[in-house]
Amino acid sequence: MTNIHTSPLKRLSLAEEVADRLQELIASGKYQVGQKLPTEPELMTQFSVGRSSIREAVKILSHRGLVRVQQGLGTFVLSLSGTGEPLSQRLQRADFDDLVEVRFLLEVKIAEKAAMHRNNKDVEKMKSVLKKRFEYASANQLEPCIQADINFHMAIAEAGKNEIMRDLYKIVAEHLKKSFLLRYQNTDSFIHTQHYHDALLQSIVDKDPKKALVWATKISDQPK
Repeated sequence: MTNIHTSPLKRLSLAEEVADRLQELIASGKYQVGQKLPTEPELMTQFSVGRSSIREAVKILSHRGLVRVQQGLGTFVLSLSGTGEPLSQRLQRADFDDLVEVRFLLEVKIAEKAAMHRNNKDVEKMKSVLKKRFEYASANQLEPCIQADINFHMAIAEAGKNEIMRDLYKIVAEHLKKSFLLRYQNTDSFIHTQHYHDALLQSIVDKDPKKALVWATKISDQPK
């Protein structure tokens, strides 16, 4: 097969370079949706790299939503444009205010869902982590307090019985925690919002989704 690259590979990561070159070819229409990519040996010849670089490049394209690997059959084009970088990677460079906005959009919805679907085990877990949130806030232990706050809302997400929202919240919260640790010097704002969280928990215990929505919204409206 004809060697299709026209310039030497210059990046430190050959796999990233190969992935980008292949993505360009897919975007240009060289390979159509549903079409099988060349075999590993053929790609090794095209890009003058080893097998490990080709395999890693295919993994990168798979994470971008461009290709699908079918064991024993080969690698097939899924999309000409893909889904871009993985969500977790995108969140690493997200603006703090954007992260907060997404987090609270999720928190409002998961609170409503939790009030509809929670069980007794969920309630006990929420009570436990909310108590820890207050204890850490009162003791001005910032990092444990932030983690307890995240754990409380994670417990709410779990009580909502929507696995996708739970997983999305977990990813967003993990990145937001890093920003909180840089942004806050003490736990004052956590103490200030404790009664809102208490009220949110009570609305979930009472299985009142309307009140849960109200209190979750009040929490999201607090200055950060």
